[in-house]
Amino acid sequence: MDIGPALVLFAVIWFMVLFIVLPIGLRSQQEDGKIVPGTPASSPVNPNMGKKAKWTTIIAFLLWAPICLVISSGIITIDMLVYLPGIDSAY
Repeated sequence: MDIGPALVLFAVIWFMVLFIVLPIGLRSQQEDGKIVPGTPASSPVNPNMGKKAKWTTIIAFLLWAPICLVISSGIITIDMLVYLPGIDSAY
């Protein structure tokens, strides 16, 4: 696998993991009882974005590395993924 597709795959996995990690441990202003004027009550008190970005990167790497190894090894090829009728595998 070339560097370009590998980076794109990592970015896709990273953002998917980020959207899963974002709501974990979130506490809203309404739950805390201290609503800042001008903000919705559902706004987070402390989103911990730095900590969540670190965990997202670690988890994304742990998912990305085996996927890259499987793709690079040839266990799964593009010909195996083309199974829809009318699509030829002339890539």
